[in-house]
Amino acid sequence: MDESVKHIRISEFNYTLPDERIARFPLAQRDSSKLLVYNHGQVSQDVFTSLPGYLPKGALMIFNNTKVIQARLHFRKPACGGPKSTGAMIEVFLLEPASPSDYQLMFTQTEKCSWYCLIGNLKRWKSDVVTLSTTVEIDGRTVTMKASRGPVHGTSHRVDFRWDGGVSFAQLLEAAGEIPIPPYLNRESQESDRTTYQTVYSKIKGSVAAPTAGLHFTDRVLKDLDDHGIDREELTLHVGAGTFRPVKSEEIEGHEMHTEFIAVRKATIQKLIAHDGQAIAVGTTSVRTLESLYYIGLYLGTHPDATEEDMHVSQWTPYQTESDVTAVQALQNILDYLNLHGLDVLKTSTQIIIAPGYRYHIVRMMVTNFHQPQSTLLLLVSAFLSGDWRKVYNYALSHDFRFLSYGDSSLLIP
Repeated sequence: MDESVKHIRISEFNYTLPDERIARFPLAQRDSSKLLVYNHGQVSQDVFTSLPGYLPKGALMIFNNTKVIQARLHFRKPACGGPKSTGAMIEVFLLEPASPSDYQLMFTQTEKCSWYCLIGNLKRWKSDVVTLSTTVEIDGRTVTMKASRGPVHGTSHRVDFRWDGGVSFAQLLEAAGEIPIPPYLNRESQESDRTTYQTVYSKIKGSVAAPTAGLHFTDRVLKDLDDHGIDREELTLHVGAGTFRPVKSEEIEGHEMHTEFIAVRKATIQKLIAHDGQAIAVGTTSVRTLESLYYIGLYLGTHPDATEEDMHVSQWTPYQTESDVTAVQALQNILDYLNLHGLDVLKTSTQIIIAPGYRYHIVRMMVTNFHQPQSTLLLLVSAFLSGDWRKVYNYALSHDFRFLSYGDSSLLIP
């Protein structure tokens, strides 16, 4: 194993981000954002609508079609001090489904379900059995929802929800939940975020954060990609709240990556093989999914009867694995596995950390926004650019680019 990767100091990936450079709101027109182009070491700028012209004809571009759920729920504890008193406000932030654990099944539940959650004002919700309730109107019906606190689960808690009215959990979130915009925006979510904090191609519910590189795409740009002969495919990675978690340890060995659910259709695997195992990734979530496929394929080459859990890519897997297997062969192993088991979709999870020292197998170009200082996403970009990330960020800072989720975009061609 390349132990040196674990000893990378996160302080080496710091830069000064002035508060005024953080985009609090998106531009009125998504695709009018700036586009920084890093092309073989040269940096220039353009407008996002010009993106298709920089891409090689016939290339395959991969998008993450996850949809952000309204994952922030507010409950109030029962009042205990007379008729005019109100109980403490408790915020529940959904992270990932516990029971049922399948995302699609979860959103169709009509009576009860459980999630692993972050809890705001936790100290005021002392008992495991305290019940909170909130009332919402759905299709003319009054629906009451209750939440009971369950056991600790890592850095989160299991929360059990029950509700009446015969509505689905998806309907309930639509009516009672708030879009969980990133904490660094330092503002309350607004009605407009329901639209602007989703990609135009979002389909599969499950993320608690948007795959923000995709926010710049419009139907106009997608059509232009088609007209330029760019092949398009989609996969799903449900983005977890851990994407915002700063690295607090001095060395990255002390940072535990969050686990995220991924799903890739058989047709997408076939398309990747047809493109020699190479792709242009839209966003770091697509990058992490595509690169995880390589290690899943390696594993399936010797474990044809693996389960979803067996295929999980752990944080340090890439650095513990030496292989001369090509990307095409690894992808073929996945295709063989899907055919053997009669599956149309590969479903598993990944915890991969991509840091300097990582060798990319599938991703050849990347569309991405500008990330927080000392973040794992900056490590991923640095690994992609062989350490040349400062050239990109210095240019963006000196040319009035807007940063983070609602900020401008970049196309990286190492």
